[in-house]
Amino acid sequence: MKKLFLAVALAAFLPAVCEAATLEFPSDEPIASITIPDSWGPKETASGIDATSDDSAVYLSIDVADDKSSDKVIEDVFAFLDKNGVKIDESSQKESDGELNGMPVKNLDWDGTDKEGSVNIGLSILSPGAGKLLLVTYWGSKGTQEKHQSELIEMISTLKPAG
Repeated sequence: MKKLFLAVALAAFLPAVCEAATLEFPSDEPIASITIPDSWGPKETASGIDATSDDSAVYLSIDVADDKSSDKVIEDVFAFLDKNGVKIDESSQKESDGELNGMPVKNLDWDGTDKEGSVNIGLSILSPGAGKLLLVTYWGSKGTQEKHQSELIEMISTLKPAG
């Protein structure tokens, strides 16, 4: 995930995302927006949005939280991964800090496994405004996720505060 955010700078040199819409979420009171290709099947969830690559190699979700709900939302992220058979290797944790479109970012990355084999897992915490958080969850299958790297870079480069 760290490489993903660092590579966002390259997105300016990539072709535009085809057949994609910019989604503002949550729809009733937008906090942020992102452009995701239609082929990823983006949809609004109870706490944000999610999308999966057409070959299911990569899952991406962005959940909205505030100071009071952030712990619960993070618990829900890990419960979702566990429910889907994702096992995190805690000893592989890497942390980094950065910035994306003016938002401070804290990245946590791990290696792990799922029913298909080895995976990368990432959780990035961004702050689009005072008291608001975006929790970006990434889960990608090693060996097949790489072909989606340019799409991911382009999508993440469009993540920004609503308004």
